[in-house]
Amino acid sequence: MIKQILWRTKSLVGVAAVSLGVGSVSSFAQTGNLDGRWAATLTEKGGTVIPFRLDISGSGDHVVGTLFNGQDTETTTSARIENGSVELKFEHYLTNIEATVKDGELDGQIVAIRRSPINITPGQFRPTATDSISAFHAKRYVAPSATEAANAPSIDGVWEIPHESNKGEKSWRLIVKQNGAEIETTILRVDGDTGALTGGWQDGKFVASHFDGSRPGLIHLTPQKDGTLLVDVKAEPRNEVFTAYRQEVARAKGFPEPANYLTHTSVRNPDEVFKYSFRDVDGKIVSNDDFKGKVVLAIVTGTWCPNCHDEAQYLVKLYQQYHAKGVDIVALDFEEADQAESLTRVKAFIKQYKVPYHYLIAGTPDEMWDKVPQAVNLNTWPATLFIGRDGKVKATYSGFASAASGVYNKELKDDFTSIIDRLLAGGGVQSSASIARPAADVASR
Repeated sequence: MIKQILWRTKSLVGVAAVSLGVGSVSSFAQTGNLDGRWAATLTEKGGTVIPFRLDISGSGDHVVGTLFNGQDTETTTSARIENGSVELKFEHYLTNIEATVKDGELDGQIVAIRRSPINITPGQFRPTATDSISAFHAKRYVAPSATEAANAPSIDGVWEIPHESNKGEKSWRLIVKQNGAEIETTILRVDGDTGALTGGWQDGKFVASHFDGSRPGLIHLTPQKDGTLLVDVKAEPRNEVFTAYRQEVARAKGFPEPANYLTHTSVRNPDEVFKYSFRDVDGKIVSNDDFKGKVVLAIVTGTWCPNCHDEAQYLVKLYQQYHAKGVDIVALDFEEADQAESLTRVKAFIKQYKVPYHYLIAGTPDEMWDKVPQAVNLNTWPATLFIGRDGKVKATYSGFASAASGVYNKELKDDFTSIIDRLLAGGGVQSSASIARPAADVASR
């Protein structure tokens, strides 16, 4: 139940200060073991404080740190507690939490490598590399007192946010799951969602946040007298205010609908064999010729992309379900130059999620359009191309809606398995549009 996984943001907000170093044994001894739940905060350079949940278990070199994305979790690839110092590594995100123990609390910093595209236009995509350092503070979690649930208005359901993006979108979805005064929410774009932000009603608005090793998020949702929602996105790199409308109101006002994930990306010539040839993480050349007669999912992806992390965990399950039936999955992975050479994050990613399918290092993100020339309007991370036994692309799917997106996650899984089943049965998916549900059908679910 939502109530079991949500926690009140109000009880977490505090001022974080950087105090990294080696603490004394006596300061650590005062704390005892660090097992349990912590109310943590990440403070961005601009001063925005983002609360998040952190669980710690174990001692010495046998420590596990856990971050939360709604019901989904991200665990450390390695961690240690030594002489009052705590280090939690999430190498599959290139994120470290480093802190010292003082008076029963944790102070330190979060060091992360942040890669963000400046532009998604072909030929102008330049991923920037930034060592992001944020102040970190954590104290023992204390369950919030009884909330004023009776006074919290209902905002549960799917909303639409009119917005023109550089990917050709005209609208996004805002999805809210509410239980009394508590909510889990996410913004769903054509390339994926913002992850599950959790929180509750306080001071006339809903406040929700999260940090799962990447994409720290903080959002304020304020109900308006006209029935709309004021959506205030607080976290970097996007600090913007939007207006969200109920779906039926958005249709009545004639606002454009959100992008169709099945038709956003297409191929230039559906009668052309989809060709590729790249080295895998072990240096072996793998090409489309290695999968003749099989149904293949070719995934345009990158381990710097949090939505690609979401999809990979689903693809692992899909591979286990279908591989014996003749389905293969091939990741066409685009990494920054340093990561394409070292493969540090890629190898940690593969190990963390136990990826059994082929992971091919295709190039750097700005080379995507040259390396996948058959795709049209390819501008989402991830993007999935469904290839039939004849080697030709039969359908495409843009982005990945995670569990935070509710019904849209279920519909994505239904679409994936429906396409695969048809291709395995020898039937064709004539075009992506042939399986795309009308927006009215989606809205009614």
